[in-house]
Amino acid sequence: MALKKSRVEMPVQDSEARKSNFDEVALGYTEEMALEEAARCLNCKKPFCVEGCPVNVRIPEFIKLITEKKYQEAINVVKSTNSLPAVCGRVCPQEIQCESKCILGRRGEPVAIGRLERFVADWEMEHGNPEVPEIKPNGKKVAIVGAGPAGLTCAGDLARLGYEVTIFESLHEPGGVLIYGIPEFRLPKDIVRREVDYVKRLGVKIETSFIIGRTMTIEELFDKGFDAVFIGSGAGLPMFMRIPGENLNGVYSANEYLTRINLMKAYKFPEYDTPIVSGKKVAVVGAGNVAMDAVRCALRLGAEKAMIVYRRGREEMPARAEEIHHAEEEGVEFHLLTKPVRILGDEKGWVAGMECIRMELGEPDQSGRRRPVPIEGSEFVMDVDTVIMALGTSPNPILVQTTEGLDAHKWGGLITKSETGRTTKPRVWAGGDAVTGAATVILAMGAGKAAAKDIHEYLESGSADW
Repeated sequence: MALKKSRVEMPVQDSEARKSNFDEVALGYTEEMALEEAARCLNCKKPFCVEGCPVNVRIPEFIKLITEKKYQEAINVVKSTNSLPAVCGRVCPQEIQCESKCILGRRGEPVAIGRLERFVADWEMEHGNPEVPEIKPNGKKVAIVGAGPAGLTCAGDLARLGYEVTIFESLHEPGGVLIYGIPEFRLPKDIVRREVDYVKRLGVKIETSFIIGRTMTIEELFDKGFDAVFIGSGAGLPMFMRIPGENLNGVYSANEYLTRINLMKAYKFPEYDTPIVSGKKVAVVGAGNVAMDAVRCALRLGAEKAMIVYRRGREEMPARAEEIHHAEEEGVEFHLLTKPVRILGDEKGWVAGMECIRMELGEPDQSGRRRPVPIEGSEFVMDVDTVIMALGTSPNPILVQTTEGLDAHKWGGLITKSETGRTTKPRVWAGGDAVTGAATVILAMGAGKAAAKDIHEYLESGSADW
């Protein structure tokens, strides 16, 4: 019997209905769907898909177990290298990672690896507590700065190896960008909390509302008996365009906007005491995944017009194709080849419009994308009452400022050895957005995993060399 060229489509919530709620959009595979999709896997002897996974999930192995209806064994295989499978199954850009390497993609659609990962993770959540491996303590202690994807992954891997691990998180709830950045309709917070609980069950302790660099320094962590420190503090410092009017009421960074909505439940105001400006004509500047999250949140908060404003064209948009597609289905307007030059205000200091200029694409720049060039005389005013800047973020400088010997690039990212995550300060490792700037969840997890491996090898060897 010939294999199907097309993957099994995953059901989603109706686009008209979902615009007015924060319920999850993608509904996941049924068992029947999962079995049909898993049957498409060729179980390759040389699985290129594994090479495309930053945390090296044994993909053909877990998919074969799905075909045998051995779902617990399947999720155990996934979790042997990935502590956050329900998260990864929802938000990883599999299309440019594991799935891009799938042999089936050469003549049809690749196996829906992410959807199958989500299926087994959700199956386990519905059928009892996740299994925890037996762990033998080794007597060594590691401190983790930040309870986001990089920190949780590093902590989980080290805990399995017998380390006493403590995560220090600056916010009042662990999860990092998973809890404050990604909206409920893409990643339900109960899913994140269950994944965090699993890491805790491995023996990891989490201290919240604890700012390393303020509450305690890295040097003080060593004084407390920690043998190593991993920095996975993310990149929470928002970037702006530095154009006139950015200080007006009704202008947000996407970071603040999404944090208010996701972590502080602004969409449930006044049940949750977190006010937020709910404009009727909202412009989000940028076209990455964060921009898509922000503009789709604006719709759900009651915007009559929710718009993406981006200075390049559609092909250059960095957001996942799936997120762009969902935004279009929901009625988001895309103003491409458009660049804001000034935000206009009324007499009370509120946003009353945004002056923009049309762009055209020139030669490629350092990013490989064609450089946008202004078209002289094409200025116009866009009718908006709320502007959200989704232009990326950079790491907070507090750790560099309070830690002697810890060096960073001029733009803020910590300087590390890419293969190991070793920083310029002995016994301190780093990974994720704190090193790269804003990137994907799975790349942060991969960095946390690589650092955990090197921390273990370094502490086991007893070497003083750095």
